[in-house]
Amino acid sequence: MDYQQLLHDVMETARRAPARGRPADYIPALAEANPESFGMALATMDGEVYGAGDWEQPFSIQSVSKLFTLALALAEGGDDLWHRVGREPSGNPFNSLVQLETEAGIPRNPFINAGALVVTDRLLELTGDAAGAVREFLRAESGNATIGTDDTVAASEARSGHRNAALAHFIASYGNLRNPVDSVLAHYYAHCATAASCRDLALAGRFLARHGLRADGSRLLTRSEAKRINAVLLTCGTYDAAGEFAYRVGLPGKSGVGGGVLAVLPGRGAVCVWSPGLDAAGNSVLGVAALDALTTVTGWSVF
Repeated sequence: MDYQQLLHDVMETARRAPARGRPADYIPALAEANPESFGMALATMDGEVYGAGDWEQPFSIQSVSKLFTLALALAEGGDDLWHRVGREPSGNPFNSLVQLETEAGIPRNPFINAGALVVTDRLLELTGDAAGAVREFLRAESGNATIGTDDTVAASEARSGHRNAALAHFIASYGNLRNPVDSVLAHYYAHCATAASCRDLALAGRFLARHGLRADGSRLLTRSEAKRINAVLLTCGTYDAAGEFAYRVGLPGKSGVGGGVLAVLPGRGAVCVWSPGLDAAGNSVLGVAALDALTTVTGWSVF
């Protein structure tokens, strides 16, 4: 198959979508993104990468980073994490406080903000540097040593992050954070503000298509752990629109409000698409449309 042509074709199909969305504006630095940016990359199991559009342009990966914090926390600390965060869809916006009180400070899943704060806290507890662990993993898997935190975006998130601070303090009031709230928030903002390209993320996501094996052949996760992360990605990875994403795309995937969507092609590789225009749920409009077109024309859905 001509992967290069395939990516061009599915991006052209996506561009015919009637709506484009708009960049996130609740984080001021993200509102400055060019709404016309659009890129897509596919990394195969053996590390070959194909791309189209703005596939090598770094962008703020935002919640896509939560996939990597979860994998690293499980790799370092095992299943004890699941006593502190659930695995069910939330049915509420990603920054909602509603469920925390009724569920005694246990976030519904690791991909909403509350859950990601708990995972970040666990990774910080295990490594002493949660943001650094994510950064080094992305650099190693992508081969791009320049990946790092965009300090401007991180600072913008911190200045406007009142709801995340409220979530963290609320979780801490139930004893579900082990580190100081300010430290957890700083690492959370830092890994969310990582700047990486579609190429970088597609390469870094291959470990889930390779049943837990890293690019160098070493094992990060057991096959069972990789399977379970893929399952939670499918049911919870695209905020409270996970059902719609499963219906249209049919792949495990994680989106971010920077406009990126990283999807796993089990047994084939990983694909990342980026377009800053978001829908009401916080998912990239053109990104989801491109992945919809990809699985429709190839039959690569898991269903």
